[in-house]
Amino acid sequence: MNRFSQKAMRAWAGLGTRFLPFADSATPELPLPRLLRLSLFQVSVGMALVLLVGTLNRVMIVELGVPASLVGIMISLPLIFAPLRAVIGFRSDNHHSALGWRRVPFIWKGALLQFGGLSIMPFALLVLAGAGNASQAPAWLGYAGAGAAFLLVGAGLHTIQTVGLALATDLAPTQAQPKVVGLMYVMLLVGMIVCAQLFGALLADFTPGRLVQVIQGAAVATMVLNSIALWKQEARKPSRAQNTVRPPSFRESWASFTSGENAIRRLVAIGLGTMAFSMEDILLEPYGGQVLGLTVGQTTRLTAALAIGGLFGFALASRVLSRGADPFRMACYGALAGIPAFAAVILAAPFDSTLLFGFGTMMIGFGAGLFGHGTLTATMNLAPENQTGLALGAWGAVQASAAGLAIAMGGVIRDVVAGLPIQQPFGPATSYDAVYGLEMLLLLAAIAVMAPLLRRSPESAPAAQTSA
Repeated sequence: MNRFSQKAMRAWAGLGTRFLPFADSATPELPLPRLLRLSLFQVSVGMALVLLVGTLNRVMIVELGVPASLVGIMISLPLIFAPLRAVIGFRSDNHHSALGWRRVPFIWKGALLQFGGLSIMPFALLVLAGAGNASQAPAWLGYAGAGAAFLLVGAGLHTIQTVGLALATDLAPTQAQPKVVGLMYVMLLVGMIVCAQLFGALLADFTPGRLVQVIQGAAVATMVLNSIALWKQEARKPSRAQNTVRPPSFRESWASFTSGENAIRRLVAIGLGTMAFSMEDILLEPYGGQVLGLTVGQTTRLTAALAIGGLFGFALASRVLSRGADPFRMACYGALAGIPAFAAVILAAPFDSTLLFGFGTMMIGFGAGLFGHGTLTATMNLAPENQTGLALGAWGAVQASAAGLAIAMGGVIRDVVAGLPIQQPFGPATSYDAVYGLEMLLLLAAIAVMAPLLRRSPESAPAAQTSA
């Protein structure tokens, strides 16, 4: 290679590190190709989430004619496993494998569970809806099969994400963890966006056979993505298999974790903030259609606006936190950004402004990105020694449970307010504004809960110490 080519290569490498999102999260211990390969487990999780809460939601109700109430129950089944994420993380912290692995066996088991659920799901849904020849099968088989499929997928994705993040934490140096976290969640969002477009295109001309092909294709993709992600990531340590020391019980480890300074306060703050940023999830598109008169195509773009805002939030948080900033302060900034965001969405109705509505939606994603990155980084930094999986599992359990509860509450509150026998001061927007107003109050509550954490965890956090 001549001198000009060498200079060109160095310039290209420097340009990539400077402008590609999270390209500078790579370290000598965890180079970028290996890091990107590891992040593929998040793509498989994003693919499953899109199927559960997006594509199948519409297909079951519109094309298959399944009652909406039954669809809601099926979609909520994976949340049963959300509180178990702490147990999953704890088990991966203390796992003794004959092969000397801790994390890999759990991610592999999660991939197998997700694969199994997706494999039987399309047939169970066709039996449930009585479509085609499936109408001859007994009804109970459809209910049992669909319930088992959704439970398996839920158990798989919660296991994969919890232990996958713990593995990323094990591999990344402390000073690089904020950027690694950002990259992992960017890959989750990218996976969701790409898979949503792909599934939409493949199912545009719906047939039962096409449904089977698409969902079982997703099952195969789950195994492929996770196999590539896990290849030569976790080093084998035979000493783990020979360790005869009795590991602590979950109760003992949980007591040790919660006895840490402000551990419960941190979990409460995570729950309040997550509820605040999740309650509007199923209401933004109906709000745009019913109140602002937007078309289906226009409201569908809201998902992209929310994701773009989240990407900007993760990118900014990753850059700032990698310089040693206080993650709780970053989470507070995210909550503060959410308050004017919801105000913009509320004001979009009286001003009849689609632009204001879109801006508010993007800012909701931006605030959620700052808040999620800040709380997750704080959880990683403050995790007790040998309890990374438990700490990340607790974070994931609180976040997933709070999000599920908030989404259900948002729909119920909207319907209850709309059905009240009183004059609606803002017309159809009144019931939606009640939810958005409650979310603003929850954000203020989250900030109040985190305020003592700001005073007790200044820039002397672990990440700051190692980067100093």
